[in-house]
Amino acid sequence: MISAGNSSGNPAVAITGAGAVSAYGVGAEAFYQGLMSARPVLESVQLPGLGDSGKVWWSVVSGFDPLQWMSEQVRDGSDVVAQWSLAAANQAISASGADLDPLRTAIVQGTSLCGVQSVMRAQYELDAKGPSAFPRKTMMRALTNMGAAQIAMRHGLHGPSLTVATACASTLDALGTAARLIACGRADAAVAGGVEAGHSLASGEAEGGFVPAMAYAPAMFGMQSGDAAVSRSCRPFDVERSGVATSEGAASFVIERTDQAQARGAKVLGYLLGYGSVADAHHPSAPHPSGRWEALAMRQALDEANLDAGQIDCLYAHATGTPVGDVAEIRAINAVYEDRDESLPVTSVKGHFGHAAAASGGMSLIAGLRNMAEGRLVHTANTKQPDPEAKFAVVLDAPRPLNIGAFQVNAFGFGGQNASIVVARSPNH
Repeated sequence: MISAGNSSGNPAVAITGAGAVSAYGVGAEAFYQGLMSARPVLESVQLPGLGDSGKVWWSVVSGFDPLQWMSEQVRDGSDVVAQWSLAAANQAISASGADLDPLRTAIVQGTSLCGVQSVMRAQYELDAKGPSAFPRKTMMRALTNMGAAQIAMRHGLHGPSLTVATACASTLDALGTAARLIACGRADAAVAGGVEAGHSLASGEAEGGFVPAMAYAPAMFGMQSGDAAVSRSCRPFDVERSGVATSEGAASFVIERTDQAQARGAKVLGYLLGYGSVADAHHPSAPHPSGRWEALAMRQALDEANLDAGQIDCLYAHATGTPVGDVAEIRAINAVYEDRDESLPVTSVKGHFGHAAAASGGMSLIAGLRNMAEGRLVHTANTKQPDPEAKFAVVLDAPRPLNIGAFQVNAFGFGGQNASIVVARSPNH
């Protein structure tokens, strides 16, 4: 257990603010409205020099103006990863209405690639023009902790400032780590989230001929869908799934001690009740095919929340649309939920806008919090024929009316990083 936040022993950490930067726009509201409208944002991009094999699917952030969120000095000294972290955190803090105690507020941010765009750009300038062109702030822009550091500096926060790097599980691990800091008494509140940026061709070409090397990575590794139609670009859990579509963005949250949030009359979006984190210890890029370790992370989160499978109303799956990754998660969900009296409604947001890697778990959480408030569950875009191995109800075609009292979110990453959280409307669900 991560705290004795209520009589049942679960953590009962209140989520009081959310922020986002996404392909649907800047802000949690823009992200959510775009998601629920299923507005197309995935676009086909042709990678230079690869011919037909270089056609990939992406959604990218556009229209982000750093100067709306930070000074010129901060913009010039920070990578886009830190800029998006700061913008999303600013939104979450403002939305929470919390008067954050500088010594009692933690910051935990998650990212996979940190300031990779700045490093790639510096290498390009060095190779093309020599040392005189090397950007002098590259060291500062490249460091993994700079998103958290910029949040601390902007808001004058002196509590623990941490960065976790657990691939696509990063945001959920950041939230779980932040909840533990609150549970053990090191903090009363925390700003927690995750971000991914800097590898897309569209954002990389903004300054001329520079093409970031990481733009090629998913295609060269064989991860990306080669389908020609956007409706087939990413199909989570579908029998004809063929690979991921790539995305980017940031998601950030303010979480607080439940008694503190209630005492100040905060609008609570939901309560983080349980968190699980397990390593596959199996393969650098493929999950264990049985899904046993993903299932264990899910069970840990349920156990910590003091809930059983029958008390969860829906699940936001990691489900990226890859043949290997999806089948492991199908088996994990089956193992945890197959014995329910009714099939568990399950969705994935990846078909809508792609896979935002380290930020993806946070984007699923934003969807879950708003779906819970509105009584409906977002559908799984592009998926038409769920894999028959799935013993749960994949939500298809359109959002489904659903009274959501508690939900689970999964996020699984390369290296066997498995994280899962349970969130509920009430601290004593």
